[in-house]
Amino acid sequence: MASTMHLDVVSAEEEIFSGEVEFVVARATEGELGIMPRHAPLLARLQPGEVRVRLSGDEEQYFYVSGGMIEVQPKVVTILADTAARAKDLDEAAAEEAKKRAEEAIRNRTGEMDYARAQTELAAAAAQLRAIQSLRKKRGKK
Repeated sequence: MASTMHLDVVSAEEEIFSGEVEFVVARATEGELGIMPRHAPLLARLQPGEVRVRLSGDEEQYFYVSGGMIEVQPKVVTILADTAARAKDLDEAAAEEAKKRAEEAIRNRTGEMDYARAQTELAAAAAQLRAIQSLRKKRGKK
């Protein structure tokens, strides 16, 4: 039996996941993190994107986070995000539409505030699409 740690993925609205996992992969602002049980304590800011989790055996789950923080302790990992969702629950058509709107806003920018918000929305939509594509690839392998 592989060693495990407890993972909580929490958004501002609800708890998305709570359980024992073998490892977690998430993208922090300084790069990708691979976390296994007994990892050194760590606190890092997350970029919008996918969080990959291995449960027991080969079972994996994918989540989308809009950014946030990850706290790592030797036996507990906590991901706090403004928005989080299971990748399987994401709406690809809505993410594509949000991406198009953000790209249009960037092309037709009228002020710095609008431009910054459009860039943030574009990054979030692109991260959601990457999470959907990763899940689709994983399903295709089985």
